[in-house]
Amino acid sequence: MSGDEAAQPDVQQDAETLYEYHQLHTEITQKADAIFCLCSLDTRVAERAAQLFLDGYGDHLIFSGGSGKLTQDRYDRPEAEVFADIARRMGVPETSLIVEPRSTNTGENVRYTYALLQERQLSLRSFILVQKPYMERRTYATFKKQWPDADADILVTSPRLAWRDYPNEDNPVDLVINIAVGDLVRIREYPARGFQIPQEIPDEVWTAAQRLIQRGYNSHLP
Repeated sequence: MSGDEAAQPDVQQDAETLYEYHQLHTEITQKADAIFCLCSLDTRVAERAAQLFLDGYGDHLIFSGGSGKLTQDRYDRPEAEVFADIARRMGVPETSLIVEPRSTNTGENVRYTYALLQERQLSLRSFILVQKPYMERRTYATFKKQWPDADADILVTSPRLAWRDYPNEDNPVDLVINIAVGDLVRIREYPARGFQIPQEIPDEVWTAAQRLIQRGYNSHLP
């Protein structure tokens, strides 16, 4: 889709509807064992995770992410290493960092990081997950289903940005809308496949997604 298409008021309204639904709007008020950052093309997520750590909300800062479809041509090394460097520049000490550089999807973020924690004999029972705003809900649903410790406390947050402020040069509006639409379909379909816990999707949110699909935002559908 073109930028002109994305600028249409009805497209913007439907995109904002999805963007707001995907966020859980959790207020972070208590400390967790670890800040767990899921890496991607949006380095603002690294900054949010590092700031939460520096503000005292976790004893460890985990970065999980290899080279995905959206970053393999953008970064010259795994996403987790790029994000960890941002945290180091912000003042996070090396001893507090845990870097998992192999995962390519959310399920692998779970499995590979859990295995790394086991290898290091770290028993962490509470996490603040940090993700892009439009991937909060699916990340939460995936971790609640797949994290091996069913009793772990899991919260999710993201950079605090309104829809109008979120897209930028590195996160173009067409790409963001396509991913938000595709992730909504995954939220609907993946519980039946055992990947996530169910999440209620209001009719107005599903209808907004269908309109966006009809406008051509279908490149990230499962």
